[in-house]
Amino acid sequence: MARASPRALAAAAILIALAAVPVLAAVIGQPFYLTLVARIMIFGLAALGLNLILGYGGMVSFGHAMYLGIGAYAVGILTFHGITSGWAHLTAALAIGLAAAILVGSVCLRTSGMAFIMITLAFAQMFFFLAVSLKQYGGDDGISIASRSVFGSVNLSNAMLLYYAIYVVLLATLYGAWRLIHSRFGMVLRGCKSNERRMISLGVPTLRYKLTAYVISAQVCVIAGVLLANLTRFCSPAYMQWQVSGELIVMVVLGGMGTLLGPVAGAATLLLIEEVLSSLNLGLPWGIDSFIRDHWMGLLGLFIVFVVLTLKQGVRPPRRGPRRLGLICCSSKAW
Repeated sequence: MARASPRALAAAAILIALAAVPVLAAVIGQPFYLTLVARIMIFGLAALGLNLILGYGGMVSFGHAMYLGIGAYAVGILTFHGITSGWAHLTAALAIGLAAAILVGSVCLRTSGMAFIMITLAFAQMFFFLAVSLKQYGGDDGISIASRSVFGSVNLSNAMLLYYAIYVVLLATLYGAWRLIHSRFGMVLRGCKSNERRMISLGVPTLRYKLTAYVISAQVCVIAGVLLANLTRFCSPAYMQWQVSGELIVMVVLGGMGTLLGPVAGAATLLLIEEVLSSLNLGLPWGIDSFIRDHWMGLLGLFIVFVVLTLKQGVRPPRRGPRRLGLICCSSKAW
């Protein structure tokens, strides 16, 4: 019988630990940890979606926060008008996200490099200013959400139910991503990242594959936005700011691009360091605690620079042995 690899065992341990968080939070009487880990999973989910095109497709999108905001505003606007059905929230969010992703993807995927980055950023800023202009829904201040989504008999107002809903969505997305990247589709996507000209010469419709990957990636972020709105009971144009897109990229890079659990690990690393540094209170002399709390963003930046320069595979453990690239574009027989 084949033995599980250390990586698989570590991944299983992480997922089991995530499932046990609500119990541990109840035992120690700290519901704050439930909210913190739920937020980590939501941003891990969004980073997982971005990783599909960034880590496996080599497409650097600076506009994925737009889809996070679309998901959040679908919940906020419909709830504002008295529609609390989670299915209505999810359907509206996915429909708008699908239309936006097809439009944006069809335009920006005809470019590459810096042009691709700038076009995705431009579209994200357009949606950001559109949200700011919605004065009826709070404008720049955002809008509070009166109640969380209700999926039939499942009411996400229960904090534990919401946590496990996020957990189940994350598990399902991880499984779907694993199946996708190990399929022919995933091989084509990685082939496009390595040598798109060769893929085109083999007759592969690369634009169609890349657009499909972009749309799937965007829809994962839309779902993360729906969950984020339910967690915070608030939606704001701030969710669509380019800085949020930058944070998602940092999460992917920190955890290791082109890996399955890397984006989740990167989200956990970034958000935990942010939480620790911004609320540090160890009683250190000479006002060191206060200095760290006031300048935690600079210290976080130094940590990110350190990881990028020294840990080429992110914060995850290094892969042992030669890495199989899976580049099947070398042989036309694969098609």
